[in-house]
Amino acid sequence: MLSPECVRELHSSWLPNMTDAALRRVTELLEKNSPLLIHGAFTRATPMGCLATQAAWNHPATAELTQEAGITWLHFVAGLNPATSHVIRAWDEAGRNGYKRFTIRQELLGHFRAELRRRPEPAAPRRRPELVEA
Repeated sequence: MLSPECVRELHSSWLPNMTDAALRRVTELLEKNSPLLIHGAFTRATPMGCLATQAAWNHPATAELTQEAGITWLHFVAGLNPATSHVIRAWDEAGRNGYKRFTIRQELLGHFRAELRRRPEPAAPRRRPELVEA
């Protein structure tokens, strides 16, 4: 179960700083129980990364980074200390226990889905009127 501090950090520092693309990507990886979403390390080999790294790879300020993407996103974008992040600590701890891993993934998925529903839908691209020859 996510601690109150973890949920507070998620809503105050993570979600406001995640792009729509990052939120959709992490949600998709959680829904599929994807092996690309890892515990216990920020990255293994691209495209394998933790929550922060997946968020970073989908953020304009950190998209070009590889190994240091998650740490950089947490520190410079979300304003968190990667070593003391409640979300990262809970994520990594859950990775060592099958039941906890399932539980935390489901809880986070619920928060990410709720955030996706809360955000406004992106505007549909406008179609240019066809040029008509006179």
